[in-house]
Amino acid sequence: MPAAGDVPEAMQSSPAAPITGRQFHNQPEDSHIHGFLVRLWDGVRRDTDGMLAVTVHARCGDIPGSDTEALRMVQDGRLEFHTLMGGILGNAVKATEMQGLPFAFRDHAHVFEAMDGPFGRYLAEECARAGILMLPEATFENGFRHFGASLAPIRTAADLRGLTVRVPDGELFRDFVRALGGEPVTVNIRELHSALASGRASVQENALVVMLVNRLYEVSRFLSLTGHMWSGFNLIGHLPFWQSLPPTIQAVVRRHARAAAEAQRAHTEAMAERMVSELSARGMIVNTADADTFREALARDGFYARWRARFGEEAWGALEAAVGPLG
Repeated sequence: MPAAGDVPEAMQSSPAAPITGRQFHNQPEDSHIHGFLVRLWDGVRRDTDGMLAVTVHARCGDIPGSDTEALRMVQDGRLEFHTLMGGILGNAVKATEMQGLPFAFRDHAHVFEAMDGPFGRYLAEECARAGILMLPEATFENGFRHFGASLAPIRTAADLRGLTVRVPDGELFRDFVRALGGEPVTVNIRELHSALASGRASVQENALVVMLVNRLYEVSRFLSLTGHMWSGFNLIGHLPFWQSLPPTIQAVVRRHARAAAEAQRAHTEAMAERMVSELSARGMIVNTADADTFREALARDGFYARWRARFGEEAWGALEAAVGPLG
């Protein structure tokens, strides 16, 4: 949090002065998220008569450290808004990592039923305790995650043993890979293509649309469908900045954020239906992995019991109330 007297310029403005801010996200401009964020903030600017003007910056504005540094910037007030998956946000708010628990959600509708209900509100409350705004009604879609490999297809969990697997900067991702016998390597999304090309990692796991827009098909020959985790883009912000906005402006932001998220979810789900064929057309060899072998490996490892203990009974109970018993 900023020290007293070190208040962002926008927060020092009088109510009559235009307020400016920035919105980061980690994908390219031609991705499944950028245009919807632009639409969101264009609508806010229009409906507030220019009183709130937020610019959208792809690939986190090319800052060193990408998402990890952007999260710090949100926390200390150098950045007003960001979109971030729960696994990385978990570095600041542990409970948000639960969004990515393996095999927790049945499908996309199940995810958004949870995020639009009490579970989403619980995560928002946990974020607020850390000085972070979360708008659960503005959870954007990324998709269920699958494996891409450069050396051989992943047909069962055993095929990951001894392989270097790129993961985002989140402990749940690293523990998941270790539980399956792989070696996790943390690489941010901007550096992922080069990490795979250089052999720093031989396996990546991502949503299909991320594999497409980041051209990971160029460095991952095999696509193994597992749907092992869901990941999305949580709309977060610097809570004191948000609290400085008049309630009328907050209401406009919420309205446009919900509308943009709903449109983006539908768009991305429609894209997912054709992603496999598009990635295959770009040279990836596709197989459907045996997901049961992954569940069995996690159970043998005690993965769910370990993470239940880490999250605590309150958090685990909030998730199970939304998705049913886990592990």
